[in-house]
Amino acid sequence: MMVGSKANSDQNCHECADHFYDNAIAIGRYAGAIKHVILSLKSTPTIPDHLFELIDARIADCHQDDIDLVIPIPLSERRQLERGFNQAQVIAEPIGRLLNVDVDDLSLARIRHSPIHRAGMDRKAREKTVVKAFAVKRPRLIDGKHILLVDDVLTSGSTASACAKELKANGAISVSLFTIGRA
Repeated sequence: MMVGSKANSDQNCHECADHFYDNAIAIGRYAGAIKHVILSLKSTPTIPDHLFELIDARIADCHQDDIDLVIPIPLSERRQLERGFNQAQVIAEPIGRLLNVDVDDLSLARIRHSPIHRAGMDRKAREKTVVKAFAVKRPRLIDGKHILLVDDVLTSGSTASACAKELKANGAISVSLFTIGRA
């Protein structure tokens, strides 16, 4: 997984070597101001100007010419109804505009509700909560594409890996991950 910011050099932590996404880029660690803005995004569907500036600065690391489609990690219908919006979709929209590619929030769906991950869950427990939780609804729009998957925070990587696995099983050439924060 490639992580870091312009202030500190990129790192390859190897913790996600067995995951199905090809690489991951985060704006920064899930702490301080990054944590605050992510928690705010869960209740208010607005990208603050300073976050947009950080997204704009970091998106250049995503090999822009290779990306055909931006896909936000979907919420279950239940969680979508509870929250009223998908924070990953809120983040994905400006990224799609910056990259000049479509944002597709319909092709990948969460078909099984997962409990909210608890801080005490280990990696294996998190992986179990997302087994067969996602499905591609429009495979012809995925086939042959280089996809940028977007979420707010990367913790264990289990959710993103489950999504990437499903996208690749339906013909995606590559799946990269972009998040605001990483645990």
